[in-house]
Amino acid sequence: MAHKAVNTSKRILFLTPQLPYPPQQGTAIRNYNLIRQVARQHEVHLLSFSEAQGQTIDFGPLRDLCSTLNTVPTPGRSKWRRLWTTLTSSLPDMHHRLYSSLFDQELQKVLQATHPEVVQIEGLEMAQYGLYARQLAAKDAPLWVFDAHNAEYLLQKRIFETDSRHPRRWVGALYSWIQWQKLRRYEATVCRRAQRVIACSAADAAVLERLVHGLRAIVVPNGVDTQDYRPGIVPPAPLGDRALVFTGKMDFRPNVDAVLWFVSKVLPTIQQASPKAHFYIVGKSPHPRLAPLKQMPGVTITGFVEDVRPYIATAAVYVVPLLTGGGTRLKVLEAMAMGRAVVSTTLGCEGIHATPGHDIVLADHPDNFAQQVLALLDDQARRDELGRAARAFVDRHFNWRTVTAPLEQAYER
Repeated sequence: MAHKAVNTSKRILFLTPQLPYPPQQGTAIRNYNLIRQVARQHEVHLLSFSEAQGQTIDFGPLRDLCSTLNTVPTPGRSKWRRLWTTLTSSLPDMHHRLYSSLFDQELQKVLQATHPEVVQIEGLEMAQYGLYARQLAAKDAPLWVFDAHNAEYLLQKRIFETDSRHPRRWVGALYSWIQWQKLRRYEATVCRRAQRVIACSAADAAVLERLVHGLRAIVVPNGVDTQDYRPGIVPPAPLGDRALVFTGKMDFRPNVDAVLWFVSKVLPTIQQASPKAHFYIVGKSPHPRLAPLKQMPGVTITGFVEDVRPYIATAAVYVVPLLTGGGTRLKVLEAMAMGRAVVSTTLGCEGIHATPGHDIVLADHPDNFAQQVLALLDDQARRDELGRAARAFVDRHFNWRTVTAPLEQAYER
């Protein structure tokens, strides 16, 4: 346990599904930056699951940001156990994913030691611990703030609707249909019991408010560190002058579907007109479904990289061909902050509200997506113009200090 002497207005305990450092993927990036901003005014405590244990844990700046740091090993779950709970439990897979009696025990110790005034739950898989915290504290219960990283039931609904159109995916569609029904009930229960609900976008807030009558979700979008992500911050990678780049965690279903759609439906048209165009898929844990892409000309799957910024910096066009998902896409904000020209599906930039044609280019049909990319590849001045506008837009609306300001409203009794 690490300690820091502070004197701030509220004691706030964050419960996170993974250690928020290093901030290299969506959940960790959001949680790290929320903690960093909240710690400017409040006394922050952190209890987190962590895959690393003992002396191997690198807390980095969290040691200075948090008054106490505690971790519990991330629980494992076999495929058979997952199948059993899918078939027999009325609760969704996300509820079971991080169940841990050790976390229950550690949470009880942390509550007794720190007496937080606010417990902030990061993501639906952690919601069970918000309920437990209120039961433990009884009469002196802390305010329970639920940060809904996605409207999860909507995500599964969209995946079901996509898979149900393809007979070879009907098994996956059945799983998504089951999870969609369970998540709709579970998410509604969590949102009713939490005293404050935070959504990552106005669109997600509206979805959750339709789920629970009378709910008023507070919108705290994802943001971007506009100092760490800016033009010229890192030297570009040697990718060539016609690099098309996508970044993301590559075992995440929406990302997998996105790049498969792009490679099969969009990239052939681009490469026919521009043979030197090369698509870079940058991110950890490539899913086995992506293996055939490794043999394709003009496609590179990098796997894990220490820093995605050199790849973003080199992108002639940054592409966001997302067809499912929710929330505010960190990848889009990072690319815009670095002054890149971005071509995205409408869903890919949901929640960002950039001006199409000024800050970002939108295209939903494969042929239109390809033509928009080709037009930018042949027009450096237009790419530069879009990049400058994108950078200014993100710097104005999506730096972390700006987007986290509504948290103070969430913390008031």
